[in-house]
Amino acid sequence: MSEIVTERSGSVLRITLNRPAKKNAMTSSMYLSMAEILNDAAKDDDVLVVLWDGAGDSFSAGNDIEDFLKHPPGPGESPQAQLANALLNFDKPLIAAVKGVAIGGGTTLLTHCDFVFAGESARFQLPFVNLGLVPEFGSSWSFPSRSGYIRAAELILLGQPFDAKVAAEIGLVTRVVSDEKLLATASETAEKLAAKPPGALQACKRLIKNSQREQIAQAIKVENEEFASRVRSAEAKEAFTAFLEKRAPDFNRTKEPAPAR
Repeated sequence: MSEIVTERSGSVLRITLNRPAKKNAMTSSMYLSMAEILNDAAKDDDVLVVLWDGAGDSFSAGNDIEDFLKHPPGPGESPQAQLANALLNFDKPLIAAVKGVAIGGGTTLLTHCDFVFAGESARFQLPFVNLGLVPEFGSSWSFPSRSGYIRAAELILLGQPFDAKVAAEIGLVTRVVSDEKLLATASETAEKLAAKPPGALQACKRLIKNSQREQIAQAIKVENEEFASRVRSAEAKEAFTAFLEKRAPDFNRTKEPAPAR
């Protein structure tokens, strides 16, 4: 079965991450497929709105660890960077319906959506620091911008899980609804948007995002460079080894000299 399934209903394109047994963890090929689907949708005049969800009981558990270790992203046009650019340049409304876990990229990718509806079961996390890594998809800019530095520091530096209520409080989620009403709520919003004049709708989104576009693009670029370095560091190696060996990591043996200022 395809790892990403698409379905058209009128002028609404539904994109479903389709690895339910892996909680829709993303592989390199999935990032590339998502980027291609969004780029094609951007050029298709018959697609006015995109609805994005995950099969099974979760939205996305972030990177597939096995695939990630085989294909660690590098600086430049990595699969992750290609998806980030596709999202950054997507002028049509993008709606996410989130239930279950949304971890790592499963959370940071949501910052590029115009509407995020979360089921009551939704659980979010930015666990990058726990793995010796840094945030991605421009979230080092978008989280402080939305929720303020103190709240962003709590979420990013501690890397602890948070629920749908907190996600709504910090501006990550549009609205929290019951899991049973999640898809219907997202679909109803998609249909309302699809009924709007498309040229004006896309112009409105461009204007809203215009003041942020340069900062997000710069954040994505800097994050990609730092991420590529961090993923090859001794800290990341210890974190992933400990994860695979099901033990607590020991970062004392990976201490690095303080950066020069």
